Amino acid sequence: MDLSNILPFANKITLNHSRLVNLAVGVIMVLGGVSQFFPISFQSVVIGCYVILFGLGTALLEFQIPPYVARYASFLFSFLGRGIFYIFIGSILLHDHVLRIIAGSIVGVIGVVYVVLEYIPSIEPPQNMREADAGWGAEEV
Repeated sequence: MDLSNILPFANKITLNHSRLVNLAVGVIMVLGGVSQFFPISFQSVVIGCYVILFGLGTALLEFQIPPYVARYASFLFSFLGRGIFYIFIGSILLHDHVLRIIAGSIVGVIGVVYVVLEYIPSIEPPQNMREADAGWGAEEV
């Protein structure tokens, strides 16, 4: 199933576009995590801390990829895995306040776009999302 005619912009995705989108998603996650603290409760603080950590991790992966991340979070190195992760974080942010709903919707929609990009054969993942490919089956026992 070729989706390139549905998403005409898909053939023009480069490393810089992907990097900017992932950095923007990381910033939106951090801001959404900060907004989780209000009104303050134990549950909102815990969820806010997790979303902030996930946002910082997402943004930092665009600059440096620690070796253990490729081993334990290899799902972040494919459009499908990263898309499902973004949908998950977006769904966590979707509640109560208008800004959280906007942030969650943006992160979730970008996640859906990443999932769709996985199934377009002409789209190659950017280089920073291919770092973990050698890790599949290459582990020594």
